[in-house]
Amino acid sequence: MDSQIRISDLENIISEKVFIKIEKWNLYLGDAGLARNLAIECIGNKDQGPLQAAKNSLNSIKVKVGEGVNSIPLIDLITVSQISELEEILEDFFDN
Repeated sequence: MDSQIRISDLENIISEKVFIKIEKWNLYLGDAGLARNLAIECIGNKDQGPLQAAKNSLNSIKVKVGEGVNSIPLIDLITVSQISELEEILEDFFDN
């Protein structure tokens, strides 16, 4: 299968199911423009297994805040349940 199609497929799933949690507000990664980079990282970390791929990928994505002078690792903005959601997404995706 074409790698661009696989990246886009994973990006679409992540866009709709994984979100950043700020106070009581959920910002889905597709709306935040972070889903594609996360999909690329996850596919690049596939050999580490779903849980480690999820954690390492979330750690490697930096989210710019304010004027972009500072950035925060994406994993710091994601709840534990969302890490589990990403792990389940990757389990299903990597099995196909």
